[in-house]
Amino acid sequence: MTQLSTKQAWIHAMRFRTLPLAVASIILGSFLAASHEQFSWPISLLCVLTAVFLQILSNLANDYGDSVHGADLVPREGPQRAVQSGLISAVQMKRAMGLFAVIAALSGLLLIFVSFEQAQLPLVFLFIILGGGAMAAAVLYTAGSNPYGYVGLGDLFVLIFFGWVGTMGAYYLQTQTLNGMVFLPATAVGLLSAGVLNVNNIRDIKSDALAGKQSIPVRVGGKRARQYHWFLLVTAVLAATLYVSLDFRTGWQFLYALSLPLLWKNGTAVAHTEDPLELNPLLKQLSLSTLLFVITFGIGQLL
Repeated sequence: MTQLSTKQAWIHAMRFRTLPLAVASIILGSFLAASHEQFSWPISLLCVLTAVFLQILSNLANDYGDSVHGADLVPREGPQRAVQSGLISAVQMKRAMGLFAVIAALSGLLLIFVSFEQAQLPLVFLFIILGGGAMAAAVLYTAGSNPYGYVGLGDLFVLIFFGWVGTMGAYYLQTQTLNGMVFLPATAVGLLSAGVLNVNNIRDIKSDALAGKQSIPVRVGGKRARQYHWFLLVTAVLAATLYVSLDFRTGWQFLYALSLPLLWKNGTAVAHTEDPLELNPLLKQLSLSTLLFVITFGIGQLL
């Protein structure tokens, strides 16, 4: 990290590799809207842009927060952070967080403007509140005086925002209708996203414990955290299968089964991998597997 240029350090801090997972729920919600013949390119693209800006904001806040709270000051198995390395100062990182907070807010407001008519003012306020909650969640995971990631609530917030809010929000903005069934695939993608965080936290279990970061693996131990990982993967598949079973129209709806061997491979590898460094590739593998799960699930709804 210390050998990178300042520009490269900023790119590293933004962690573009996390963006596919950030937009997975938006893609899923858009596919579900398209399956009901109510897909909107402008709304879908604005949802994606807003999710991307929020994820970059979250990544910058994570870099800043872990450095401030000491998680990056102890030996860790994950990549070194930009503030920790000294290439970017804490003040500079806070300014960048402010910039992306403004960009995400403007993108979100444009999304709401495009999605709703003037007569739907209550819904406008509702989505402004949801957007504000998403921004707060992005920042307060590791930043702030009482970051929720340090008390083991990261998985819950990932389920809420990477699953329920992202999927059901994208679906509602395009269809203008509530559909309780969408809760099931939204839960599926949220649980898989929580699985990515769980792998990350299993990798960092020793350094997080030293820094006082009480993630779920720190609280329950490595063995149970690996069992919990299987719970996340299996429950996600069951939620998607229940949705298809209740809304069955054609066998193509089970197209997401193509991604199941990759999920099985990830669960097995996490269960049997003790070396923290060997968990790093499994983060990327599960992120891409989740994206494949979402795309094949969505295409199956359209065929």
